[in-house]
Order: sequence, then structure tokens, then C-alpha cells
Amino acid sequence: MNTHLETEFSRWLSRYFASELREEIKAFNFNLYESEDDYHVQLIGSKTLPEEDDDWACDEVFTTGEDVFLVSRKQAGSEWKEGLEFITKLVKWYLEHGNYADVLKRVKVIGIGFVDGDIDIIYQG
Repeated sequence: MNTHLETEFSRWLSRYFASELREEIKAFNFNLYESEDDYHVQLIGSKTLPEEDDDWACDEVFTTGEDVFLVSRKQAGSEWKEGLEFITKLVKWYLEHGNYADVLKRVKVIGIGFVDGDIDIIYQG
């Protein structure tokens, strides 16, 4: 992993976790999008869990919206599977070392996946 990238990812998440998040959030999902040069990472909070609804990540009550975190394809890999694996490692790093990891892990489920694909569950509390 790249220390600069980890620092920037932490700063991006800290903007949202430094303030009070809605209590109704039961799960977080890192939505991934592809562009020609980058992967875009968006965080959403859902009031629904995967076992309650297959479309749980669409039931958002919190989102970073258009404020996405960019990860270069040059750094993560040009194929979507490489990008998913790279960004998953980045999120897992944050769950271990991030300033607000405890806030993120207060939910029951954390997932990650491309918006048009499957969601991988990477944390269950």
C-alpha cells in the first residue's frame, strides 16, 4: 500500500466521520465506479441490512455524494478485479488503522463493490 494514498483516504473519510452520523445507519457500503483513468469510491450508509433486502445498499440515508475518492488505475490496476482488490485492501487498512475506524465499525455490515455488480461483505460486527 502507498502511505500517501492511505493518508489521503483517511482525510477523505475523516471529513464525514468527524461529525455525528445518523443513528439509523445499520450498514456502510463503498460504492465503486469506473472511469477511463480512475476508480471512484463513494461511501453510503444504509438503514437496511443485506439479510433484510438484496438491494440494501440502495436504501441510503447517508452518502458522500459527488465527493468521491479517486484511485488511479495506474496505481490500482487497469482491470476492474484489480481495482476492487486494491481498494478493498485500502478499506481494510482503514478498518485496522484509521482514526475513525471505530465509527465505521459500529454498524453491523460493511460492504464494497461496483455499483453494477455484486457486493462483497468485508466486515460484520
